[in-house]
Amino acid sequence: MTGRQMPADVTALFAERFGGSPTHVARAPGRVNLIGEHTDYNGLPVLPMAIQREVRIAFRPRDDGTIVLHPASPEFPTVEFDLRPGVPPEDAGHWGNYVKAAANELARRHAIWRGLEGVLASDVPVAAGLSSSSAIVIAVGLALAELNEVPVDERAFAELMADAERYTGTRGGGMDQAISLAARAGFAARLSFSPLRIQHVPVPDEWRFVVADTGVRVEKSGPAQKAYNLRRAECEDAFARVVEEVVRSSLSRTTPAGYADLIRLLGTERALTVGEEVLDRSLFRRYRHVVTEARRVDHAVDRLRSSDLAGFGTLMDASHGSLRTDFLMSSAELDELTAIAREGGAFGARLTGAGLGGCIVALADRQSADGVLETLSREYYGPRRLSGPIETRTFVAIPSPGASVSAAA
Repeated sequence: MTGRQMPADVTALFAERFGGSPTHVARAPGRVNLIGEHTDYNGLPVLPMAIQREVRIAFRPRDDGTIVLHPASPEFPTVEFDLRPGVPPEDAGHWGNYVKAAANELARRHAIWRGLEGVLASDVPVAAGLSSSSAIVIAVGLALAELNEVPVDERAFAELMADAERYTGTRGGGMDQAISLAARAGFAARLSFSPLRIQHVPVPDEWRFVVADTGVRVEKSGPAQKAYNLRRAECEDAFARVVEEVVRSSLSRTTPAGYADLIRLLGTERALTVGEEVLDRSLFRRYRHVVTEARRVDHAVDRLRSSDLAGFGTLMDASHGSLRTDFLMSSAELDELTAIAREGGAFGARLTGAGLGGCIVALADRQSADGVLETLSREYYGPRRLSGPIETRTFVAIPSPGASVSAAA
């Protein structure tokens, strides 16, 4: 995880790079997913919240269709291309593909023509499961929409940007884009899909969500893409086979249109029974995770509303166990970090993001959060020689507002 490298004034970086002043600043937060992993692309609910770490772009319009975006971090190269539908992508894993994703979709859907020049700065950790990539897509999308007079409705624009991000090759869902756009300060959000629906749920003042990084970077548009896309294909295969059995056995008067419809028509337990009857062991495990995780999301919303720390933590633990044993998306580091967090006093802990590396999220309260952080520092980070201070690898997430674009000061 990189440290907090957000400049105090991104407009100053713009002046250094381009001269003069930007006209606007766009910002988009990262997110931590509290529960509901690998369910959004299956049309099932999730429960994320936006965090205080964000992407910012200081920019001004150009008189042509060229986009020039200079990153504040020297780790990444400048991106420059001409705005048009079908713009060719960079190599797999290149950060510029997230810039091109938003531009390509807006050019394709709204025929935008005006480009921009800008500077992008971010303190969202890269490849850590906190949605740094979608924050870039959202910030770029808002900037281009502002300059090209494209109306921005939160739900419609979130769905547009979710479609846009598939340009990178990862077959993701719509969670990251929706929470980055529509989050409210002090709230998590239950998101459901097809169509997108957003139910804001207040986070109790006493609760603390501790985020901690394993130190293992996972590039969703790079080497890990194959594993993520495979899981989606397995979920689709499992659903198709179960629906075949539902139709053949006349278990429902109508044919389920998706996982949410299947669960609504059969109920969770019956849906699991049918799945176990028709799926091989491996495919059933993928299916079981998706079906049971959706139920955990709804139970977690109830626990959040009733300020039930222990109950919410138990659901987080169950989610992690399902991701580890059924979905096979955990790792030795993620398992170790969640176990240490619980030893330190967390009420529950789970991987957050797609898995295989990146971050965990652990639930604490005002009294126990420091103990969790201290135990993580001593037991996980102490024996490892990871670069940077501990503060760059752990933090308490603050439920933060969604993305915005405004005139530069």
